[in-house]
Amino acid sequence: MAGQININSDMGESFGRWRLGSDAELMRFVPTINVACGFHAGDPHVMRRTVELAVEAGVPEIGGHPSLPDVLGFGRRRMLIEADELRDLLMYQVGALQAFARAAGRTLSHLKPHGALYAMCGEREDLALALLETARALDPALTVIAGGPAMAAAAAATGVRAVPEGYVDLAYRPDGFPVLERAKRAWDPREVADRAVRIVRERRLPAIDGTTVAIDVPTVCIHGDVPNAVDVARCVRERLAAESIEVVPLARAAAPAAPTPRQRS
Repeated sequence: MAGQININSDMGESFGRWRLGSDAELMRFVPTINVACGFHAGDPHVMRRTVELAVEAGVPEIGGHPSLPDVLGFGRRRMLIEADELRDLLMYQVGALQAFARAAGRTLSHLKPHGALYAMCGEREDLALALLETARALDPALTVIAGGPAMAAAAAATGVRAVPEGYVDLAYRPDGFPVLERAKRAWDPREVADRAVRIVRERRLPAIDGTTVAIDVPTVCIHGDVPNAVDVARCVRERLAAESIEVVPLARAAAPAAPTPRQRS
């Protein structure tokens, strides 16, 4: 294979009688899923069922997708919040999902904050530390999918592995941050597949102003609430295979590179 990448996807974002996404179909194309924990979407029944579907489908990695408490805004509106509040919100949400995973015979591999919380943790050092310290308390083996200027220092301080992700179904601002959408629009699957290949091959993508931003990441996200997410994921997998790019679990994609053996003099 001439390259590798992980694909993660946000799932379990239905609520009560309201349905969003085609999780069971999408699971066939992604090795890493992030399950909503009830604060922006999801509920106890949806959380349990999403974990069970992932186990039945043989999904390698199941993780938590905690959010700010904002069901009405789907977790995409910023809130004033302190670090201690965030610790409790994360423990409450991910701890519940851990219980469902344990009941299904699995453990969580990672967590990824959702929406506005993702951006806030990337910007504020106190929230980044709260995120990683809580992940360590929940399970020291958890990987955190989160990027932004504050995350590298927090990862170094806590010893928790934090990895950034790229977006194939979101546009980028010139500063490297994605353009958040309150409601996801459909994307041309071929365009998304092209973007995935460019991330692997070139480590960059165009921004909305025509400039180029660096996207050096081990994983890319396909959002489960994109209206045509299944078609997008299928096209991305087909295109990556045609380009001899292997899709691997996050644990493999984010593993530190092995040192190059020294040549004998």
